[in-house]
This record gives sequence, structure tokens and C-alpha cells, in this order.
Amino acid sequence: MHEFATWCVVDLTSSAAAVTHVMAGDASVSVVTYVIPGDAPVTGVTSLGDDVFVVRYDQSQQVEVYDAVTFTLQRSLSVPGLCSESHGLAACASNKCLYASDYCNALVHRVELTGSNAVTKWSVGRPMGLTVNSANNVVVVIQDERKLQEFTTHGTLLHTIHLQPDIKDPREVTELTSGQFVISHRGMLHRVCLLDVKGAVVKSYGGTLLGSDLTKMSRLRGLAVDKHGNILVADWDNNRLLVIDRSLTSAHEMSMPVDGGLNGPRSLWYDKSRGRLYVGEGRGRRVIIIDYLKDFTASHVSPQS
Repeated sequence: MHEFATWCVVDLTSSAAAVTHVMAGDASVSVVTYVIPGDAPVTGVTSLGDDVFVVRYDQSQQVEVYDAVTFTLQRSLSVPGLCSESHGLAACASNKCLYASDYCNALVHRVELTGSNAVTKWSVGRPMGLTVNSANNVVVVIQDERKLQEFTTHGTLLHTIHLQPDIKDPREVTELTSGQFVISHRGMLHRVCLLDVKGAVVKSYGGTLLGSDLTKMSRLRGLAVDKHGNILVADWDNNRLLVIDRSLTSAHEMSMPVDGGLNGPRSLWYDKSRGRLYVGEGRGRRVIIIDYLKDFTASHVSPQS
């Protein structure tokens, strides 16, 4: 017996709210979806408390701050010198700061989220994605040198993990509760990999052939992990999100009931405390928010016939 879930799709460019009915197998879920439009591609999105932070591929040298209840723009944080290619954004509740990677200038910028919003920075290799780990340090993907580096909140290098030779173009990273890492990469291979604490590949999903079936991916970007260890990955060229099971042996597509479907999904952030997923689009220039998403297991949905 199938039960039907209601996804409320609220486009904040319009006063009207469209409602789409979808089928979620035997699971009964109620998920609300919001859309924040924009004028430039989204390259990073994260949240902290009632603030949602968005960085775009533009020359503004700013991070937009939206209200997490109304999803309206509240203010912008000035980050002097931040280039348009900021491929990573992460917030730390413990250190009350925001980190932004700066690919062009080979920097990580740190923005204080209290007081004067002071900005400091430190040099790295060419940084792509970054994440805050369980020790409240920041882990940065260094693309050109194919490594992960862990820094204190003020930029002191603590640890370097060198990646295997077949990981040619690492993009994003997230840490698991086990201390292992999940990364996305492309190059000759387009995969999601589980790494041990020394950087060795334990398991992987994907391979050498590009395509659109569930075993092939193209130009992978953002990552998110739910409480069960299921991995969500942004499959950029295929305009979709894939949920890969914790054993990295099978996957299903997460349907997104938004106008026109996904258009170049690039960045992901899953706020476990709120049960909320943020998807930043490159080509579509939107931030799509799925609220009341307790995990990724009940997200394999298809339109009601």
C-alpha cells in the first residue's frame, strides 16, 4: 500500500505557492521545498543557526546571508579579495566563524560571525571544497596537489593527507563519525570514495565511463551524509542528485520537484539538526531548500500518476 507525501514548493519570486504530490513508496513523509533565486551561479551554501550563507560565482567579494525562516536576504558579509571561484563554504558553531575557499588566490578566508565580522586569511594550494571536522578544525581539499589539509581555526597547519595517484581532480570532502572521509573527484575516474584516515581508498562508487545510468556519473561536486551514512552527491552534468548507500554498492536518484528540475547542482549542505537540505545550482543559479528531510532513505520519489 502506497502513501502519498506532499511537497510544498514555494518560489520566493512569486506570492503564489505551488503544491506537487509525489509518491514515496511505503513511507509517509511531508517535505516543504523553497527556492531562493539569484543572478549568478551558486558555488557554496551552508547554514548556522538562523543564518543561511550563500556565495556565488561573481565579482562581489561578498557572502549573502539569508534568514533561515523566511529565506529573505538579510545582509551581506564583505570578504575583501575573495575571487569569483570560491568553491567551498563552511560554518563553525564552536569558533563562530565562516570559512570560504579562494581558488584563484590560493587562500582560505575566515570571517568572524560576531562583532565586526573581521576577515583573516591564510595561504594554501588551490583549494576546492572544505568542511569543519569533529575537532572543529577546517579540512580543505587542495586540488592541484591532490591532498587534504587540516588547519586550526586560525590557519595553523595540523595534518596533511596525500591522496592516491588515481584521484586526479578532488572536489569535495566530508568527514564521517568514524573519522574516515568521503570525497568526490573526477579526471579519468568520476567517483565517490571512502578514504581511511591515511587517505587510502577503502571503497568507491563510479568509474571510468561517463553516462547517466546509476553506475555512471559526470563532473561530481557537492557531498552530504545523513545519520545512517547514506551519501548524497551532486552529479553536475546529469542534473541530478544521487543517494549512494553506506556500503557504496548501490544508488538511487533523489527527485527534486522544482520547476524545470535541477540545473547543474553544484553545492550541498545538510543541516542534520533541522532536517534540512540545501542545494546550490550552478547553471540554474538557485538555492533549493528541502525542509523536514530526516534522512535520505525516503527520498526516492516519483510523480503521482
